[in-house]
Amino acid sequence: MKDFVRLFIQLDQTTKTLKKVAALVEYFDNAEESDKLWTIAILSHKRPKRTVRTSLLRSWAASAANVPLWLFEESYHIVGDLAETMALMHPNLISKHNKSLSEWISFIINLKNLEDDHTIESANLETKRQKVLWAWDQLDETERFVFNKLMTGSWRVGVSQKLMTRALAQHSGINENTLSHRLMGNWSAETSSYHQLIIETDPADKISQPYPFYLAYGLENEIHELGKPKDWLAERKWDGIRGQLIIRENQLFLWSRGEELITDKFPEFEILIEKLPNGTVIDGEIIAYQLDQPLGFNVLQSRIGRKNVSKNILDKAPVVMIAYDLLELNGKDIRESPLHYRRQELEKLVKQGASEKLLISEVVQFNEWEDLIKERADSRIYHAEGLMLKSKFGTYKVGRKKGDWWKWKIDPLTIDAVLLYAMRGHGRRANLYTDYTFAVWKGNELVPFAKAYSGLTDKEINEVDAFVKRNTIERFGPVRSVKPALVFEIAFEGIARSSRHKSGVALRFPRMHRWRKDKPVHEANTLEDLELLLNLYG
Repeated sequence: MKDFVRLFIQLDQTTKTLKKVAALVEYFDNAEESDKLWTIAILSHKRPKRTVRTSLLRSWAASAANVPLWLFEESYHIVGDLAETMALMHPNLISKHNKSLSEWISFIINLKNLEDDHTIESANLETKRQKVLWAWDQLDETERFVFNKLMTGSWRVGVSQKLMTRALAQHSGINENTLSHRLMGNWSAETSSYHQLIIETDPADKISQPYPFYLAYGLENEIHELGKPKDWLAERKWDGIRGQLIIRENQLFLWSRGEELITDKFPEFEILIEKLPNGTVIDGEIIAYQLDQPLGFNVLQSRIGRKNVSKNILDKAPVVMIAYDLLELNGKDIRESPLHYRRQELEKLVKQGASEKLLISEVVQFNEWEDLIKERADSRIYHAEGLMLKSKFGTYKVGRKKGDWWKWKIDPLTIDAVLLYAMRGHGRRANLYTDYTFAVWKGNELVPFAKAYSGLTDKEINEVDAFVKRNTIERFGPVRSVKPALVFEIAFEGIARSSRHKSGVALRFPRMHRWRKDKPVHEANTLEDLELLLNLYG
């Protein structure tokens, strides 16, 4: 654990990529295999599941620090991080343990065995409390902070999985792309070992294993700078769930871009086992779709996160996969083949395995860049977010790379709204009011309709924070209602009707586009304006 904590400090104290990679390589070179495995899991977002409710941890931490719970909560709102607040509030002790990272994680996992019945009298609950308090007493402040992070599951450190994989490649001598592929899929540090995951090559493991996704950057320059139009392929950019559909050994597997196995969430695709040959891997977008047109992300969202997909849900939110790339053909990895070849084989495959559940991504025809500029402007007619531009000669790469794939999204929708509520931020912004609720007019009443926390500069955040503190009307814990005096242009990608919101609408990816210091409050938009956008684009 001490080595892992030292690694955490090194990673947290630098923004330089080379230093982070060097720290990781040094750690991998010296750590035990079990600790290496759990470090890989943590940095691959495969942390142990939470075994203690945070409401209990807050209560225990307040009691151990001999402060009332309300004071602990106020301190938490100032610090902005629960794990750090608990670490700071506990008496500062000298480290007394010699447990490894994997041993502490086993300790955390085993707390799950002490299931409580959600009553304060539970004997198991008291045992669990005593164990957590004992652990806190063994750790110094930084170790306690890292332990709390592992226990609460809110782990964030400034290292991407890509950087971790680069360091692991330098440590192991295994090709970085090979490692990226091995780290994809449904593995767990609780059931695997470092040797099995990284060193061994078991063909059976590859039955369900997806490939690392290739991710596009937003188009940065003028489209004309891409070169000759004939060298590029354009497709609609759909608003759905990116996925890989795999058919191997007469089994179907469906993976999300977040490396989640989602096969059970979409039983409609099982029919494709009979339609597509073994050794097929297709990259595409899962979208809600009916009567030959997309239904919008809000419809698809009704299926996300559900443990059981009922017949009613299947009927209300039918889906298809829009296929736009072929990664494996007849069991052969063809990612190094040029796109024009992969596309040609994909078209044959989709036609051969004709199914209403698997559609080919439409190629947008154009001769000049000006043709494509018009097509992009018409994207909302097709319920698309814009266009994808792909080099016909490009290979399918790993991760986010510039050059061959570009996303060219349409300009967002916008509405002018009034700041009504503000809440404290988290982390380094814990002392500032950075999370805002906005409202539009309905007659003489301001109706809340969206929350946003991104889009302002640090200078603007400080200005708004000062305004909030000077113009507070009421306080609700970390939230303040404020005098309606500031107007902001809110940008968003889509709009849908919603029964969960007082306004009756829900926005997709709302953020602050600009502070409208030029606009008085009474000139902000109305609920009728939102209804108009809903009728046009909802």
